[in-house]
Amino acid sequence: MALMVASVLLAPMIDVFSKLAATTVPAAEITLGRFIVQAGLMLPFALMRGRLFSRSLRYASLHLLRGAILTLGMISFVFALKSMAIADAVAIFFVEPAILTLMSGIFLRERIGWRKVVACATGFAGSLLVIQPSFSQFGLVSLLPMVTAVAVAIFILITRALSHVEDPWAMQFQSSFWAIWVCVAILALGFGTGSSVIDPVLPDLRHTAYMAGVGLAAAVSGILGAYAYRAAPASVLAPLQYLEIVSAASIAYFVFGDFPDALKWVGIVIIIASGVFIIFAGEDRAGPAPDTTV
Repeated sequence: MALMVASVLLAPMIDVFSKLAATTVPAAEITLGRFIVQAGLMLPFALMRGRLFSRSLRYASLHLLRGAILTLGMISFVFALKSMAIADAVAIFFVEPAILTLMSGIFLRERIGWRKVVACATGFAGSLLVIQPSFSQFGLVSLLPMVTAVAVAIFILITRALSHVEDPWAMQFQSSFWAIWVCVAILALGFGTGSSVIDPVLPDLRHTAYMAGVGLAAAVSGILGAYAYRAAPASVLAPLQYLEIVSAASIAYFVFGDFPDALKWVGIVIIIASGVFIIFAGEDRAGPAPDTTV
């Protein structure tokens, strides 16, 4: 539990560094920097496990798909952070467990039960309380954290299928490895377009340090979380993830002076309550076994 708390307290630094870098660096380039640092830090662990790359072309294609989906999600979130308050974006993103639950029912044929469906709907209602003020101020940008939530949910579904046949540390490395090449392709297409999302720039030393901070915070937070889940059941640790909203609001207030208003806090509480209910509702009666063949 201590490792998990440390992970979620560190995680908002990913967003703080991203927001600082986004003042001059496009979102796709920040995302590329993150994955380069993450891949470099994960490489020794993957090498020690002895299964750095998948031996199957079919598995490699799924890793590429995971990398592409993760890249889409991260670019969307970083671009949202350029305008939005960190706590707002993080709170909207945390409807991801509800999205994952619904997707598991649709694509994996898991029986999620009416109580979880109601909890998911409640979580979405809470997210609207956070989105609505942001939407009136920032427009469609305020929906980008929801895009990230959907992308991460899809990423987790693919990861579940691969987890039966792949080493977890190798999977962590491959996510970043393939995401790097997806980012490079996106930046190559955006070169010279003037886009604040995909047109690469040459960052100065300070913003390069911010980008490195994004990758370092993401890697360390991820490693702490991975070791936490090795030592304790997911049902015990998962609710602690919601501490990230509180820590994100606190850190963002000290760095940027941003703090959610009362209406947004009502939405945040609803999102947290629905997510915790989904976690503690337990496993519903199993339906047909999902096809995890890859």
